[in-house]
Amino acid sequence: MYICFAMAERTPRSERKRQDSFGMFDRYDSCSEESTSSSSSEDSEDEVPSIPASLPIIKNNGQVYTYPDGKTGMATCEMCGMVGVRDAFYSKTKRFCSVSCSRSYSSNSKKASILARLQWFLLKALTGGDTSVPMGTCWGDLAEGVRVEVLNSDTNLSTNVYWIAGIVKLSGFKALLRYEGFDNDTSRDFWCNLCVPEIHHVGWCASSGKPLVPPKSIQQKYSNWKAFLVKRLTGAKTLPSDFATKVHENMQFPFKKLMRVEVVDKSHLCRTRVALVEQVIGGRLRLVYEESFDGSDDFWCHMYSPLIHSIGWSRSIGHRFKRSDVSKKIDGQMDAPAQLFAKVKDVDQSGEWFKDRMKLEAIDPLNLSAISVATVRKVLADGYLMIGVDGSEVADGSDWFCYHSTSPSIFPAGFCEINNIELTPPRGYTKLPFKWFDYLRETSSIAAPVKLFNKDVPNHGFRQGMKLEAVDLMEPRLVCVATVTRIVHRLLRIHFDGWEDEYDQWVDCQSPDLYPVGWCQLTGYQLQPPAAQMAREIAAAVPKHKKKAQQYKGQKKKRKVPVGRRPFSQAGRRRSLSGEEEEQSPPPYSSQGPTLAPRSRTHHHYHHTHKPESLLRPKEEQAEVDEFTFSQGVSDQESNGSGSYYIKQEPC
Repeated sequence: MYICFAMAERTPRSERKRQDSFGMFDRYDSCSEESTSSSSSEDSEDEVPSIPASLPIIKNNGQVYTYPDGKTGMATCEMCGMVGVRDAFYSKTKRFCSVSCSRSYSSNSKKASILARLQWFLLKALTGGDTSVPMGTCWGDLAEGVRVEVLNSDTNLSTNVYWIAGIVKLSGFKALLRYEGFDNDTSRDFWCNLCVPEIHHVGWCASSGKPLVPPKSIQQKYSNWKAFLVKRLTGAKTLPSDFATKVHENMQFPFKKLMRVEVVDKSHLCRTRVALVEQVIGGRLRLVYEESFDGSDDFWCHMYSPLIHSIGWSRSIGHRFKRSDVSKKIDGQMDAPAQLFAKVKDVDQSGEWFKDRMKLEAIDPLNLSAISVATVRKVLADGYLMIGVDGSEVADGSDWFCYHSTSPSIFPAGFCEINNIELTPPRGYTKLPFKWFDYLRETSSIAAPVKLFNKDVPNHGFRQGMKLEAVDLMEPRLVCVATVTRIVHRLLRIHFDGWEDEYDQWVDCQSPDLYPVGWCQLTGYQLQPPAAQMAREIAAAVPKHKKKAQQYKGQKKKRKVPVGRRPFSQAGRRRSLSGEEEEQSPPPYSSQGPTLAPRSRTHHHYHHTHKPESLLRPKEEQAEVDEFTFSQGVSDQESNGSGSYYIKQEPC
């Protein structure tokens, strides 16, 4: 929104009203800490011509500028955001400042208007217009130099007073602000979240009857603050008047409590289960598996995560599914509408396509710091693939994981070598350094064609060293302070501040699990700070096993937690070098939301077991009676060889 002024005709002096163009100083004299009645050259300017009493005036370089009252004489262009005299606007409705804006609005629809564009904003470099973040598509409308009205902290007054500040720097949802009048003096600069209720557009104080008082430090700098502000603010931008309303509207999310979804089974990555939405915070969902009667068996993910789907998704693509034993639904339950979920690109599988046993490289979901040698284990419908990490797969395939063919988490053979990324070879593979040509020949397999992979690289704007708030995908309840340490096309290496590099994670630039600085404050989600120096020193004192050169670098054992620190992990196990697992019981969970204890990096995203096959199979055969693999055109009685069956019925 532009701040502008319009010329006015002369009227009798008796009707002139001494008031500034914003109505900002209505109560300034009574609230100022010191007298500002001293004379100056600004005060002795030529007499100002008279104007109607209904239009407040302000002097600026000997000319008269008016800023009509917003309720009666002012209008805002719905296309470009310019503010001006209503009578000068185009058309009877006075919605646009010119014919050009009217036509542009009509041709582009309301999406093109500044009001619609400002519904979503975020630092462009952080989301590239990603709507997974509240206010996340048009940060370009907010920039350095935009003016806002904020509380004046440099005052001795007992009541709240305000002053105008300009944006000096943007960082996510936060802005570095400087009060007007400080010029290049940075001593009073302060950071503030632009989406909090304490931030207002210029003119809010006038309409709300709040006093504008210059900071105490510079109160004597100018004798005529009205003239100073008019000169500084003419032509500047501010927030739209309904900015706070837009923030509130964009914090509303379509997922509601008790909606049913299909989500990955954290104990068996190869299948999905039904879960209920228990909580929604900033678009992040706390899902409770349907069979968890006490609500402790939960899973956190974003509503646009590729891990959740609408009811019936598994059946439609042939994915394994664990049927729930719950026969009675809770009152209020409903299946989440399909249109609420993230959409994937349509692909043509009729021509050259992925085939079973093709080799590729993939981010290991059980060790997100590693890109591993992997194999296509099964081709599903609609472009989905079941992937297994070579050398660490369980015999029954329970650790296979599902990626879409367009997923940015799978890569053609040779991707790591070309981009100087360390590729994790299969566990037990001894011919090191790993060479794809030799491995393909030894395994009598072929690499998936390069043309089948997603090669789109958005202009995301991320830069090395940028700070953000990121979900620890190994403990997805936690959102942590993080840094971008490396960028490979659209792939980002995320480092969690205060923790060793071994806990870094590879994440796509458009992941819904990356947030701008200030996201937690905006949504009320607790931000996990960097690890304390003491905790790092204690952890560093723990003796580590000496690593063999070029050994398998799969899922690492969990890190020992310093004494006195409460471990915070989901019930689960991680892939280890030996194949054995260390188990932890789930921590107590508060129903009041993610108010978390100090963070411990135990990294348990998925609950996964690695037991000898002879011990695992009898238990699996008993446990998998209610698990199904959906496939079209296959008999209900046909077995898939692992205690699962193909059926055509809807999961219930």
